[in-house]
Amino acid sequence: MEEVSQEWLERNFPCKWACPVHTESGKYVTLIAQGRFREAYAVARRPNPLASICGRICAAPCEPACRRGEIDSPVSIRALKRFVTEKFGVESMMDFSVLSEIYGHRKDRYAEKVAVIGSGPAGLACAHDLALLGYPVTIFESAPVAGGMLRLGVPEYRLPRALIQLEVNAILSLGVELHCNQRLGRDFTLSDLRAKGYKSIFLGVGAMQSRTLGIPGIELDGVLRGIDYLLNLNLGYKVEMGKRVVVIGGGNVALDVARTAARGGEQGNTERGLSIVQALDVARSAIRFGGREVTVCCLESEAEMPAALEEVEEALHEGIKFCHRMGPKQILGKDGSATGVEFTAVSRVFDENGRFAPQFIEGSETVLEADTVIVAIGQTGDFSFLSPEDNVETRQGRILIDPDTLATSAPGVYTGGDAAFGPRIAISAIADGKKAARSIDEFLRGEPRPEAELTVEIEIEDRYERVWDFEGIPRQKPPMRPTLRRVGFAEVEECYDEKAARLEGARCLHCWTNTIFTQSAEEGTECILCGGCQDVCPEDCIEILPSIRFVDVPASAEELVPLLSKAELRGSVFLKDEEACIRCGLCALRCPVGTITMQSFETKEHPCA
Repeated sequence: MEEVSQEWLERNFPCKWACPVHTESGKYVTLIAQGRFREAYAVARRPNPLASICGRICAAPCEPACRRGEIDSPVSIRALKRFVTEKFGVESMMDFSVLSEIYGHRKDRYAEKVAVIGSGPAGLACAHDLALLGYPVTIFESAPVAGGMLRLGVPEYRLPRALIQLEVNAILSLGVELHCNQRLGRDFTLSDLRAKGYKSIFLGVGAMQSRTLGIPGIELDGVLRGIDYLLNLNLGYKVEMGKRVVVIGGGNVALDVARTAARGGEQGNTERGLSIVQALDVARSAIRFGGREVTVCCLESEAEMPAALEEVEEALHEGIKFCHRMGPKQILGKDGSATGVEFTAVSRVFDENGRFAPQFIEGSETVLEADTVIVAIGQTGDFSFLSPEDNVETRQGRILIDPDTLATSAPGVYTGGDAAFGPRIAISAIADGKKAARSIDEFLRGEPRPEAELTVEIEIEDRYERVWDFEGIPRQKPPMRPTLRRVGFAEVEECYDEKAARLEGARCLHCWTNTIFTQSAEEGTECILCGGCQDVCPEDCIEILPSIRFVDVPASAEELVPLLSKAELRGSVFLKDEEACIRCGLCALRCPVGTITMQSFETKEHPCA
């Protein structure tokens, strides 16, 4: 084990490395392929307290990193997570005692109370991990319902409200207390919390303020901000909308807004809230339910648009129109109400260094008629609830932090998620909550927890009897509800059946298992240079080359040839392309002297309780 670098092992497991909470995605995917679903759920849930939610709405940074994508398409990791959480997660009406199986028995072993402000993904993750560590935790939420942006920002056709509540209930089952309708700065202050005995505080307050445009007409009736629109719908307030809706923005929030508007979202409902995080979703909703004409207009070209490609494709299926390379110049109105938007054509969005610096084409103005204009160009933090006595420094809509610990400028106060970094994906906010929990624990205990332990295991041959032609299995696309059946708040994406899930799981290349070359004459594993490993490799990713040492080191390529006659042979060198390797294990099986082994590694966190 000493011969193998832990950092090399971790980086050679790309889906785990790319996941902000370091989920061992490949391992639960493989367990699914083997039909070991309960074990797969434990692997998926252990680092992620919101696994069921992530199975539906995670941006899945693990998938672009998946090495299988170099062959054909990445493994559908997020969809497989949903498959296994539907069997054993909160949506399966799980017995919460399963959490004890995963984390061990929780104990209230510390007296220090911790307050968590906000019940979004960062706050929930922080509260979850602190409870497992043994702290009494109380969540204070300003809204009447828990979930933060998950509840108030993600459309219900993407994330059912009942599922969010089940995830919250699972965390509350650990002993966490929740108080809704409690707003920091209105109902209590940080000083009040300290006076009540809270020894540390986590600020998971998000970025709930919409950015706006500094153009004429922005104050007209019928002009809405994306986040405000979705928040009002989710909280049950009526939002008047016209027949023609223009959504300005090119991100996921803009798509959620568009898809929600297309569904006819005017009257909100606290049980059936809509999303705040996606502008495309609003457009899709408006078309479905209200027969509206919804158009998304953005500065970027189709290729530059920051929204996820699959979101754009689904929006197009639902009838939403797109206008690219258009910059809003002014909002037109009559009698105090919006009637349209004047746009200018965009020649470029980014400069030569890739910085945002849009340029517009003079004389290219065009007008789109609109009864409602929704501006969804991002959001920022509103920290008016903080007072100078709190000593929490902010700058440009963010709370200043120590990036290593997530500590703010106030002792014992930590933050993460959108409040610290600006709008980001849910799994990154979850990672921040977990990181802050570790920092709070170290702050209260005065010392860090032990690091995770690394263990390496030599694979047994029968564990490498893979599905025949696993490298040739095509991607099993997650099933989608037919467009004509996407009514109301029915989920758009559906769950794999067992056959498709196991087949998709079998596509995994097992990147946590590595080909290790060892040389030991004493143990009889000295390479005999038979070349069998190179011959049997189906991907031609192994080369055996002679190793030479130059008596005089060449200064340039031109000097290399005459020096070859002076070179001394020094055995052989193994070269292996890790990106091309499919972990079939044939080289290890072929090696007659055991020089090559397949070794898998595992990191084990120390129990929380």
